[in-house]
Amino acid sequence: MLIAAIAMHLYGQYCPVARAAEIFADRWTMLIVRELLADVNHFNGLERGLPHMSRTLLAERLRRLEQTGVLERRSGSRGKRSEYRLTRAGRELQPIIDLFGEWGARWAFGPPRANELDPIVLLWWMRRRVAFEHVARRRLLIQFDFRVTPQKSYWLLIDRNDVSVCLKHPGFDVDVILAADITTFYQIWLGRSSLLDATRRGQVKLEGTPADLRALPTWFTWSPMAATVRAAVGGRRGAATRAVPSKKSSAGLPAPRLARPH
Repeated sequence: MLIAAIAMHLYGQYCPVARAAEIFADRWTMLIVRELLADVNHFNGLERGLPHMSRTLLAERLRRLEQTGVLERRSGSRGKRSEYRLTRAGRELQPIIDLFGEWGARWAFGPPRANELDPIVLLWWMRRRVAFEHVARRRLLIQFDFRVTPQKSYWLLIDRNDVSVCLKHPGFDVDVILAADITTFYQIWLGRSSLLDATRRGQVKLEGTPADLRALPTWFTWSPMAATVRAAVGGRRGAATRAVPSKKSSAGLPAPRLARPH
């Protein structure tokens, strides 16, 4: 079945790129699809992942994606929440989102802007990337002390059935305390740095039992874009190294190369 854009968003060009852009090129639409592909299927969950988008605009974009056949809305029964599920056409956008991410990591992903560093969004992303198979205990509470954020501390409560982002202390004993600048932890989450390297440099401070601190990196699968960002950052560093001209010695010969440590 072919899908079609609604009348107010037509480009007037008989071209597949134009037809696709009529559906997806509006602001926020690709990020909504990103969230839906990550199995965020309820309105409130989508709103938490896109906090700078108004509820009215989110509802309008979801309605238009439903009208164009990209998703379907399943009404909940007996007071349950409605679900938004991608159709076959919507699920086929996964490789496009992946390529968008790869291109962005290579060509558009510089240092973060101040308004991009939302601690709640970061913890919301972490919430859905918990590796439950590596969390041995019934309940786990991690405290995040971020510098230069609206409040000092946030909590991630992990139990067997769910993960909660808490803006107030949930009342359980804290197992691990992680203190870092919010910029640093965003860079760790997205693959520009590693938790181990940042800890060694003193950018991250950890408190907890030795066993918990060893296990901490395994409790999360980290961002799905992390490997792409690491590859892009490594590629830029390699290109910069190759672009540096070799120095000449006073005799006009290339300067000797220093041996690399093993």
